[in-house]
Amino acid sequence: MATFLRMPGVSADSDEAALENWLVAAGASVKKGEAVAAVETEKAVVDIVAELDGVVHTLLAEVGDMVPVGDPIAIVLAVGEDPSAAAELAAQLSGAPATVEVVPSAPAATAASASVAEDEAAPVNPAPVSADAAQDDASTGSAADASCSTGSTGRSCAPEPKGGRIFASPLARRLAKEYGLSIENLDGTGPNGRIVRDDVERARASAAAPAAPTAVPQPAAAQPAPTPAADIELPEGGEATPHSKLRRLIANRLQTSKRDAPHFYLEATLRVDELLALRTQLNEASEVRISVNDLFVKAAALALRDVPELNVIWTPDAVVSFATQDVAVAVASERGLVTPVIANAGALSIGALAAKVKDAVARANEGRLQQSELQGGAISVTNLGMFGVDAFSAIINPPHSAILAVGAARKVPVVLDDDTLGVGTVVTVTLSVDHRPVDGIIAARWLARLRELIEKPLGLLI
Repeated sequence: MATFLRMPGVSADSDEAALENWLVAAGASVKKGEAVAAVETEKAVVDIVAELDGVVHTLLAEVGDMVPVGDPIAIVLAVGEDPSAAAELAAQLSGAPATVEVVPSAPAATAASASVAEDEAAPVNPAPVSADAAQDDASTGSAADASCSTGSTGRSCAPEPKGGRIFASPLARRLAKEYGLSIENLDGTGPNGRIVRDDVERARASAAAPAAPTAVPQPAAAQPAPTPAADIELPEGGEATPHSKLRRLIANRLQTSKRDAPHFYLEATLRVDELLALRTQLNEASEVRISVNDLFVKAAALALRDVPELNVIWTPDAVVSFATQDVAVAVASERGLVTPVIANAGALSIGALAAKVKDAVARANEGRLQQSELQGGAISVTNLGMFGVDAFSAIINPPHSAILAVGAARKVPVVLDDDTLGVGTVVTVTLSVDHRPVDGIIAARWLARLRELIEKPLGLLI
């Protein structure tokens, strides 16, 4: 029977995801388990697979749409099923009688740049259109297009009567909120009267323009003032780069972390002369090149083993502890910042850990990390030492309870064991901690254990 293909819960801490690309066209036959679409979360690109054998009849979401989890993104028919069954499903979304046969959409578009994908303006030619947000419970599939007319300037439709369901794209709703506009007072020019980005921009421009005199003065509707950022003028020679989906998601995630997790910070300066000497010896014998960061990841994992009170995360109902030492590694990939998790890093040899980190970095740059590789653990390690940064404080990667920021190795005057002055190599580390599940004394014990492992690095090999 005909079924909806719905946006799955691809991320445990997000209730929506961006449709990165369609991997099939309307009318294509698919097998159970075959990838039909790619979805972008704040961490990676994840494939959505077909749940059953069938035929993709209608695509309900466009590339670039932010789709709430559980919302339909396509209609799939069983093999040999009458297409009228798709019309019945489309009617359930739109609330219209199932009297119009759904026509398959045009072939799926190829992946577009984030700036183009964000543009929700109605296309001139028929194409797959976006499913509305869950609160709308409305569809903009091909059945709804039947009431539209196409003119020389593009497709237009009569708007929905005020007081009924409001058809609007997620981007239009977001912009209306940012500009202080009421979505209920806007007229839509998209398919079936859907409110799109251009409608919001037009309303904003009209609100900013001086009102024309009228015979009978009307009181102006009270509108909240636009946000200051919306009124910033570009300097001469400047350029405004629209937010990519990934950049916006990263920003929202870190803003939430900084707002909700009460951070406190511990800093320590560690002697790394013996660590660097050990690394040189390991690289002479290892097939995989081992970095200083690999050694810090291993030390962080072993410190979690020895101070398990830090190997926890905060949830609304409980403090959750972990049995294994999983450590996330911050990677500045070509797609943006991601944090693949090295599972059970404490039990891995240094060579195996280094190989896993290198593999994760390579696949992060290609966008091939799986969602399961981006979840778990209680701590992240981030390193800016290769850029000459002496020390910095990092923002905790939720739902983790801590993040270790590693600075550059640098030579400084030090007091030697015989109380004479000499030259030593040091690294400054800063531990950011969520005070909800972890107290200061626990964080201090963990950092002290990290110091022991780094300054006497043979413990990393035992």
